[in-house]
Amino acid sequence: MKEGWCVEKFVTILRRDIFAVPSSVLPGVFLLFFFLTIASIGFLPTAHAETSETDLVLQRKLQLEQELQALEGQISGFELIIADKQREATTLERDIAIFDARIQKAKLAIRQRELTIKQLESGIQTRSEKIGGLLAKISREKDSLGELLRRVNEIDSTSLVEALLTYDELSDFFIDLDAFDSIQRAVQDSFEEIRTVKKNTEAEQEELRQRRGEELELRAIQELERQRMEEDERSKQRLLEATKGQEREYQKILTARKKDAAAIRGELFLLVGSPDIPFEKALELANLASEKTGVRPAFILGVIAEESNLGANIGTGNWKEDLSHSRCAKQREAFVEITDRLGLNPDVMPVSRKAWYGYCGGAMGPAQFIPTTWMLYEDLVAKATGHNPPSPWDPLDAFTASALLLRDNGAAAGTYTAERRAALRYLAGSNWQKPAYAFYGDDVMALADKYQKQIDILTQ
Repeated sequence: MKEGWCVEKFVTILRRDIFAVPSSVLPGVFLLFFFLTIASIGFLPTAHAETSETDLVLQRKLQLEQELQALEGQISGFELIIADKQREATTLERDIAIFDARIQKAKLAIRQRELTIKQLESGIQTRSEKIGGLLAKISREKDSLGELLRRVNEIDSTSLVEALLTYDELSDFFIDLDAFDSIQRAVQDSFEEIRTVKKNTEAEQEELRQRRGEELELRAIQELERQRMEEDERSKQRLLEATKGQEREYQKILTARKKDAAAIRGELFLLVGSPDIPFEKALELANLASEKTGVRPAFILGVIAEESNLGANIGTGNWKEDLSHSRCAKQREAFVEITDRLGLNPDVMPVSRKAWYGYCGGAMGPAQFIPTTWMLYEDLVAKATGHNPPSPWDPLDAFTASALLLRDNGAAAGTYTAERRAALRYLAGSNWQKPAYAFYGDDVMALADKYQKQIDILTQ
């Protein structure tokens, strides 16, 4: 007989990984009768082709992709309009045009996300069906192997003499034995098929979880987009009512605002994870961070304010709960190390709550740095502020860390495009170009524009 796959190894793997096989199963007898057993139960590896997408589904998918591309182009057009208008002198016409562009851009972004959600829903359904097929395939393969092992146990009780008597000619016995090598390989292939299908099933289940999480994330962002669009519409309407569409009236309003510098200085600047501070103090911190990094103060304020807005929506968490997942192990270790160096009790330090679509929360302080990222910037922050060790919950340290990261993402160039891209990278890293995160860049730039106007009033 040709040298083939070790029968003892095969039985051991079956017993260990799939079934609880009694130790009484003897590989010697199993070898003699394996061919007959295979023939009697018809055990052969099965190959089930995956169902391909129908032409209708493919056409719909192509249609959605084309519509998404068209929307992306229109959204980019409105982004250019906003950027151009913000470089113009402040007039009623200019500010109304900005409101109109932002509202239209928001409507397009909402439509874009609706299409993306449809794509995700379609992908979720396809993967759910695929997982069902894979699980059924595993079940069939296990049933076949189970039947085989039951027959092996029966054969194990048969003596060698009884086995030989089942053949009319001794040569038939050796012919069957010679064929056993190919049968062994077929059974090994089937066993490996189970392992492969198991691995594929786990991968599909993880992909399905991620797609469902992305769908939930998009729906949450969609709601924020609608709220922002409605606020822009209300602001535009209030502006038109106050000015009656007259530039002269608008300039009067601007003049009155400029006289109210004291109110601007005293206005509270909200910080997540730290006590709120007056706007004048926030501007002082932003200026200090700007001196060290070259990033525009109003832009730093915009990022910190947006992080506080998101932090308010996410809520305050606790490291034991929101960094409890196994995938958060490095963040958890870094968080404990940071608080230990600062002499702080980790149990009482506020962190961001884990979002329902992700694994980890744990973002810290006004800049909302995750622990491992904070540790990357710790030395740079200490050098810039003189605080050693620096604290993510200290406003100056947080503003400085934020400015350093924004600088590394290209914000020091100072252009609208460079700042918006830096903000998106601040939030999403390498995923910054995903349309789902565009809202963050838009929010930050709108806030930066607001704070720049206030800074201009204070510095006049």
